[in-house]
Amino acid sequence: MDIKLIALDLDGTLLTDDKRLTSENEAALRRAAASGIGIVPATGRFWSAVPDCVRRLPYIRYAVTVNGAQVCDIRDERVISRAELPWELAVRVMEYLDTLPVIYDCYQDNWGWMTAAQKDRIEEFAATAPSLDMLRRFREPVPELKACLRERGRGVQKVQCFFKDDAVRRRARAELEARFPETSVTSSIVNNLEINARSATKGSALLQLAAFLGLDASQTVAFGDDSNDITMLRAAGIGVAMGNANAEIRAAADMVTLSNEENGVAAALARLL
Repeated sequence: MDIKLIALDLDGTLLTDDKRLTSENEAALRRAAASGIGIVPATGRFWSAVPDCVRRLPYIRYAVTVNGAQVCDIRDERVISRAELPWELAVRVMEYLDTLPVIYDCYQDNWGWMTAAQKDRIEEFAATAPSLDMLRRFREPVPELKACLRERGRGVQKVQCFFKDDAVRRRARAELEARFPETSVTSSIVNNLEINARSATKGSALLQLAAFLGLDASQTVAFGDDSNDITMLRAAGIGVAMGNANAEIRAAADMVTLSNEENGVAAALARLL
């Protein structure tokens, strides 16, 4: 198989539940990179929030970040493509979220921003200890987020909200999709929703990066486990769902591997390469 690029979701896919890169998965990526295959993290995070175990891998040059809102060249520190929400739209989304029992933040300029009063409540809404750590470390508190965005007047990479009640989350997703058809609404963990520009998907970003590198989509492989990975699994030449993915994610993939706790990436690469 003429595989030239491997795109990997991180949380729930390449990384274990406690955010480790196992030696088995790292060895599999290293072998692929040594054979000339590009290794590309494809994540809902911005690059500086990616765990060091991934950031320090010497063979990574390109990354798909913030669910496809940005494709970047890590080595040359340049942006290859971007797709952001107009700040006015982000504010309208937040005004709707103000009617729900949630907390929310946004990514702008490759950093996380949050109303200070909401950041004070993150322990109520964090689903896991790693999620709580992320919210603490990578969210800068501001007096009021909507006012901050109005003052800055710049595009927003992503709006993210967190729920205590999954039934409320499901209803909110349907309402967001109906009210804001110019957005893409996905999730990456059990209790969040992520709102990007409609053109900001991991699938479109993967195809843009492949074209930039002179590759055909058939030369790509993508790994994922959650709804923000579906477009990438469908766009890639081979889409691989993790064993811990639900039925919807599996249906979008060409094959299913072991879970993220069982070195599923390494197991699939052993079959594919």
